[in-house]
Amino acid sequence: MAFQPEPLGSADAAALRANLLSGNALGMVSMLFWAAGFPAAELLLDTWPPLALIAARLLMVLVLLLPLWLAIDGVHVLANASWRRGIWVGGIGFGFGTWLLLISQSLTDPVTVALIASAMPIAATLIELFYRVRRPSRLFLIGMAASVTGGIIATWGKSPTDFGLGGLAAVASCFLFAWASFCTVRDLPNLTALGRTTLPFTGAAIVVVILFLGTTLAGVDVMPRAPVDGRQITLLIVYAIGAMALSQVCFIAAIARLGVAVTSLHINIAPFYVMVIMTVLSATWSWQQAFGAAIVGLGVIVSQRR
Repeated sequence: MAFQPEPLGSADAAALRANLLSGNALGMVSMLFWAAGFPAAELLLDTWPPLALIAARLLMVLVLLLPLWLAIDGVHVLANASWRRGIWVGGIGFGFGTWLLLISQSLTDPVTVALIASAMPIAATLIELFYRVRRPSRLFLIGMAASVTGGIIATWGKSPTDFGLGGLAAVASCFLFAWASFCTVRDLPNLTALGRTTLPFTGAAIVVVILFLGTTLAGVDVMPRAPVDGRQITLLIVYAIGAMALSQVCFIAAIARLGVAVTSLHINIAPFYVMVIMTVLSATWSWQQAFGAAIVGLGVIVSQRR
């Protein structure tokens, strides 16, 4: 006798729809914040070495998030959090992941990095398959393929650089981000989205600061090549607070509702958001990227069909 799944009640169905709606809204907001970091990073890389920039970014994030986490969740939550696991996951996944992503952009360009980010849904799906969390349905695979295709269309012909080491760094970053995001939600279940962001980012900051100090002690000049003025501080705020702190809080909250594989599909629409931001900054509108973004959106919807 074939097993027939028990139908959802009206209350359960309504809760599921609300969960999907809020999860996708958080995913979209997360990517909008994340996309704003690409133009800011491109300007900062003119005078900042990647290692110094990512160290400054993470330290600025923690200056905001640690007191905020303490104020909102309280001392008891911080004292009982899984610090060892959070620092390990954050240090490996987000520490090396953010550094490699910035290395990639310094060797290529923002559009190339946004294009390669299309690998994130694939990385996330492989990780969920490895941990046996998801058995992808046919509709999920179709939606993922559409999302990746849309990301490629949105940036087709825009990259003047070869794949090279920069591309490989971006691919490695995608897998590290996907793994760390999955482990953060799985291993820190009792923390809020704010806690699940702050604790791993503490580990990321520790790893990057160690790399920075080690490089400095080795005699390599990794300090900014120009005085840090008000303009650079403003760009750092956009790059750190918006594109990292706020983006990651929303992203982790979305993963808790949708899973890392579905949430990561939203990353493929980031090139469209970058285009909108650049258009506001007097760049040219691209219907090609708009069409690619529409396909991404369709893929996200299809992937969640049951």
